[in-house]
Amino acid sequence: MSAPLAGKVALVTGASRGIGKGIALVLAEQGATVYVTGRTVKEGDYYLPGTVGGTAAECDERGKKSGGKGIAVAVDHGDDEAVARLFEQIEREQGRLDILVNSATQLSEDLLEPQPFWEKPLSNLEMWEVGARSYYVCSWHAAKMMARQKSGLIVMISGYTGVTYTYGVIFSATKCIVDRIARDMAIELEPYNVATVSLWQGLTLTEKAKDNLAKVSDKMTNSVAGQTGSSVEHPGRVIAALASDPEIMKRSGGSFITAEVAGDYGVVDIDGRRIESMREKRGAPLWKPICEVDYRGK
Repeated sequence: MSAPLAGKVALVTGASRGIGKGIALVLAEQGATVYVTGRTVKEGDYYLPGTVGGTAAECDERGKKSGGKGIAVAVDHGDDEAVARLFEQIEREQGRLDILVNSATQLSEDLLEPQPFWEKPLSNLEMWEVGARSYYVCSWHAAKMMARQKSGLIVMISGYTGVTYTYGVIFSATKCIVDRIARDMAIELEPYNVATVSLWQGLTLTEKAKDNLAKVSDKMTNSVAGQTGSSVEHPGRVIAALASDPEIMKRSGGSFITAEVAGDYGVVDIDGRRIESMREKRGAPLWKPICEVDYRGK
């Protein structure tokens, strides 16, 4: 049997480390050619380990049996020209794009500090620039390719912060924007058989999350720090299942809790655990798939 994602081309943004890296590894393992983007090209450029080249190399290793591989492209997702060049490269080298995962997110250095928003600098709007605006820019480019081929999946990595105060005004608002972008893109992409979804992550044990839990867990809310957490590969397994679902359009436009989608597809984490939904403690998504609502009247 061929690998589930054999022949598919994917782009995972912000994949030097963290959630993006975990997703890229799983997609490559399941047969996809994965473009890996991020700003870190040399170890030591950032205080946490991980580079775009390192992730791409791991994708190659994980994809040996399935034919999947990684292609590293150093990109600052706050630079629209660099992003345009990225998509030109994908078009030139592959001629198609099947999966876009918007994961790149700029987190301000004072994210966990308790000051109110007016005591923090306006430079914190960088979280909108690379976290909401950048999601739109990448989706804009991807939609051109996917609409032409009349297939594709665009995934926004989001979170319960869309309905629950977490880390401050800008961070929470960013996720609200992301959810709404996914919902309304779905309306305009529906005639082209292109699906868009927003996935709500709970605590994911990224390098940064582990570092924060070790050093400043007292500054994290109990609803976050008190979770068991998932591996960085768990959302990748869920996205691979979504990308392989012939009825993915029935989910288009919806915001979903990753743990609940995992349950739908029978996906478990790398250690065999079923990840718990935090719906009761942290809130429920606002947006249903467009096939379930009169979206033009609501």
